[in-house]
Amino acid sequence: MITTDILIIGAGPTGLFTVFEAGLLKLKCHLIDSLPQPGGQCSEIYPKKPIYDIPAYPEILAGDLTDKLMEQCKQFEPGFTLGERADTIEKQEDGTFIVTTNKGTKHKAPVVAIAGGLGSFEPRKPLIDNITDYEDKGVEYMIKEPEMYRNKRVVIAGGGDSALDWSIFLADVASEVTLIHRRNEFRGHLDSVEKVQELKSAGKINLITPAEVIGLEGEGQLESVTIKREAKVFKKECDHFVPLFGLSPKLGPIADWGLEIEKNAIKVNNALDYQTNIPGIFAIGDVNTYPGKLKLILCGFHEATLMCQAAYQIINPGKRYVLKYTTVAGVDGFDGTRKEAPKAVVKAIE
Repeated sequence: MITTDILIIGAGPTGLFTVFEAGLLKLKCHLIDSLPQPGGQCSEIYPKKPIYDIPAYPEILAGDLTDKLMEQCKQFEPGFTLGERADTIEKQEDGTFIVTTNKGTKHKAPVVAIAGGLGSFEPRKPLIDNITDYEDKGVEYMIKEPEMYRNKRVVIAGGGDSALDWSIFLADVASEVTLIHRRNEFRGHLDSVEKVQELKSAGKINLITPAEVIGLEGEGQLESVTIKREAKVFKKECDHFVPLFGLSPKLGPIADWGLEIEKNAIKVNNALDYQTNIPGIFAIGDVNTYPGKLKLILCGFHEATLMCQAAYQIINPGKRYVLKYTTVAGVDGFDGTRKEAPKAVVKAIE
């Protein structure tokens, strides 16, 4: 059983920033995410997409934002349960919650913060009749362990950043990499497109466009794919087929937790602390809804800050908390003790 002060469901930007805000209040956090790495959509779907509305950053790539948030919160040593989906929640007699994942991992906390973005992500699967027969037998929708592809023949399908980036990465791992896209133009970052073209010219990547995989064959294990390119249909032998068509967001099992749902989002009390209709369970970031809601990362940061203040009161009933500024107290000074502020800050205050 994993125990913590705040159990955060979702390790996207809002969830990661919650760790920092909770850490300032000396509250420990543990995060659950169905994806194999932190960052949510920023890491999985568009790591090289520029974001323009993060304060102090005129422009920052989504993947770099994740790296900065991880750097910011690492001092508070959060725990992570990655590659697992939060399935069930049970309220205990003492008011705490036990959240169990689809793999049976149990977590206990007095406060649960749902920061799941648009929900749990499920892969968008290509319309191939027998594709489920080869799942985990040569067909994978995410690349979690790159080493499993070493010296293997890999066929990747897709036209976005994930397909391009993994094709580039596996070019030095797999014995053969084939990238298939139904169009000649790619949606990914220009640098990645140019790198793929360079690797194609160097004979390190097979690039087949415009084309699509329409069939899979093999006796108990994937052995080949059927490719349609314009009017021509042909087979290609391979060990792995990885269709990277993005992820479809869904609330998933959270929708069955007794929370008040409106248009696939969780209703919260935004006039106070973003708590749901179940005391002790909060929803922050894109997963929640309230009058005037804006689905922006910076709004999730604001919601996380207020939520942590309310969580402090739940965890420390009757204990008064005095708001302090990091410019005065520093990060280490948030334990109720007075620490000397930097001279420049003192002068500014005076």
